Amino acid sequence: MFGRKAPPDSERAAVSQSQASRHRVLVRPTREGHGVTTLELLFDLVFVFALTQVTAVMAHGLSWGTMLRGLVLLALLWWAWCSYAWLGNQARADEGILRAGFIAAMAAMFVVALAIPAAWHNSSGGLPAAMTLAVALGLVRLGHLAVYVVAAAGDRGLRRQLARTAVPVVTAAALLVAGATVGEPGQTVLWAAALVIDYTGVYLAGSDDWRLPAPEHFAERHGLIVLIALGESVVSIGVGVEGLPLTWPLVAAVLLGLACTVALWWSYFDVVAPVAARVLASRTGPQRTRLARDSYTYLHFPMVAGIICLAVGLKKVMLYVADTSQYTLSSPLDAGPLWALYGGTATYLLAHLAFRKRNIGSINRPRLLVCSLLVVAPLAVAKLPALVTLMVLTAFLVGLIAFEVTRYAGARDAIRHGEAPA
Repeated sequence: MFGRKAPPDSERAAVSQSQASRHRVLVRPTREGHGVTTLELLFDLVFVFALTQVTAVMAHGLSWGTMLRGLVLLALLWWAWCSYAWLGNQARADEGILRAGFIAAMAAMFVVALAIPAAWHNSSGGLPAAMTLAVALGLVRLGHLAVYVVAAAGDRGLRRQLARTAVPVVTAAALLVAGATVGEPGQTVLWAAALVIDYTGVYLAGSDDWRLPAPEHFAERHGLIVLIALGESVVSIGVGVEGLPLTWPLVAAVLLGLACTVALWWSYFDVVAPVAARVLASRTGPQRTRLARDSYTYLHFPMVAGIICLAVGLKKVMLYVADTSQYTLSSPLDAGPLWALYGGTATYLLAHLAFRKRNIGSINRPRLLVCSLLVVAPLAVAKLPALVTLMVLTAFLVGLIAFEVTRYAGARDAIRHGEAPA
């Protein structure tokens, strides 16, 4: 039989151009200089609600068990958020199929947030909270992979990377469902195992085939999530005093808590954030993706976790100071809120040290000293009144910032105004 005549080169080019145009309708790739979209900011608002729910879980009773469960939930949420930070860097979040994917993920994430308070003890009836959370979070993660495959277009390396990443993601999702099925104590064990497999599996899958076309966007996304976590600490201060009489000790505690939050903001955004963003932009190819994975995806989690622990501690301090029906001004903090305050702050600063080491290869010695003091300080202040305990923490943080501003004034000014790379 006679075969069909091959189309001329001009026709093949027209078909190829038509296919490319259809793909651009589905996906709008990002470029250098791309910034955060408003849809991503809207996505983050759902994450804010989820963080508020996690803080409430951790503050309930504030035992080591509730802290552990809260950190497990926080780590699950963090990994989901990071997945979409990478996706939004590959292509515009507010265009084509990514817009639909982000909106669907927002809906599923909102369901996750609603299920968080009863994830370990669903005593109110209705849907089983643990299973609802596991299924909704699985949809968030698997939906992310499906949209990413489309965004990868003809990039075979990126699609191979997604295929490798799918193995730990699917395994972790299965463990979440299994944990929700068996209940406690197996639930915590299986959910923690899901985290270990997800975090280590994604790392072992490598990063050389990931793409990071817009480093400014990536750094900005993570700066905004740090800001969101700091906002949660402010909200916790306000929630902690809700319905309580306004007194001078309470005003003092609120201002001290706000000072701690401002100090943490300063420690990140004054110099650390711009330096890290410039270092990331200066890298290319696999060096850039490895640095993004290590510095932002992994090392920003302990920063956020530390801030959330601090928020829980601040919420409890406000209660100790203002609720005269249960406490007096001389009441010391229990071990839970005390270690949340100091341990959370120490974890945040420790992540800063690792972040700096990974980016520019050096250690900030003043922060290392303060971090070390914060680790042992709870032993020294354990019997002091709650308000005094907060004063000591504030003195550590404000003193650190004052020292850095004075000691490194010239270098700080040059970095902030783009006159020095680091």
